Amino acid sequence: MDIRVAGHQVETGQAFRVHVGERLQAIADTYFKRSIGATVTLSPGPHDSFQCDIVMHVMQGLVLKGSNRAAVANVAFDGAADKIEKQLRRYMRRLKDKSGGATLDALPLAEVPDNAEYRVFEGVAEEADAPDAPLTIAETRVDIPEASVSDAVMMLDLRNTTALLFKNSRTGDLNMVYRREDGNIGWVEPRA
Repeated sequence: MDIRVAGHQVETGQAFRVHVGERLQAIADTYFKRSIGATVTLSPGPHDSFQCDIVMHVMQGLVLKGSNRAAVANVAFDGAADKIEKQLRRYMRRLKDKSGGATLDALPLAEVPDNAEYRVFEGVAEEADAPDAPLTIAETRVDIPEASVSDAVMMLDLRNTTALLFKNSRTGDLNMVYRREDGNIGWVEPRA
């Protein structure tokens, strides 16, 4: 696995790099030996603290992100690595539950059954009026993954995002899953 350690306005010493390499390699060996790579960025945080961000590419289309802040660089990294490990453990458990005990190495995502149940609940009414034309902060181009709805929900959780646009592998249409304010998942599917 390719592990890159970068310091943004902070020097990363050899001991920190060794610690990062050993910990991330141990996580990869435990959960997914074919991990592609990881990028660890250490930067200064407020009040003499360190901010550590990890982006781990487990496989094509699966990116895990973890972030933590602490007074010591190693502690900040360990907290972010714990979040990555928890996400990967949860992902592997879901795959194992869906596949009847098979592991990710033996079961491609395309063969995972699409049998999840979804419910959409009423949202909470907003009290304040939104502006007519909200400001566009940034635009980016991304690849739209092809996945089942249950895999899309899993990607939404693993990527720590609020919405995910995907091509439904069953229908071929563009769909969207999103995290609602009440914590539930919503699913948008176009009418036929």
